[in-house]
Amino acid sequence: MNPETPYLLPDGERVWVIATSEASTLLPNLLQLFRSGKSEPMVFGDAGHPEGVVIPWELWQRLDALAADEDGFEHLYDITRQRLADNQPSVPLEDVAAEIGWDLDEEIDDSDFRKPK
Repeated sequence: MNPETPYLLPDGERVWVIATSEASTLLPNLLQLFRSGKSEPMVFGDAGHPEGVVIPWELWQRLDALAADEDGFEHLYDITRQRLADNQPSVPLEDVAAEIGWDLDEEIDDSDFRKPK
C-alpha cells in the first residue's frame, strides 16, 4: 500500500495525504526539516482523506494569534456593515485602511505560504 495518496482540493490544487501509520514514523525527519527552516506541512489521514496536519510551531503561533483576534475582526465587520448600509459615495481605500488601523505600506512576510502555481 502506498503511504501517500493524492487528494484534490476544490480549487484544483493537489495535496499529498500520508497514511497515519506512516506519519508517525516520519515525525523525527519532519522535525529536522523544521529545524533547518523548511516549513512544508505534513498532511495525514486514513483512506487518502486529510484529517490532520503538522506545521512548525512558529507558524502555528502566528495563525493562532490571527485567529484569536476576534475583537479586531468584529470591529472590521461592524465598520463594513455600517458602510454597506450607508448610501454615501465610496470611501478611498487609504481612508478605510487608516480607520481600521492597517498600514498599506507594511511589508507582509508570506514566506510560509506556497505561491500559486
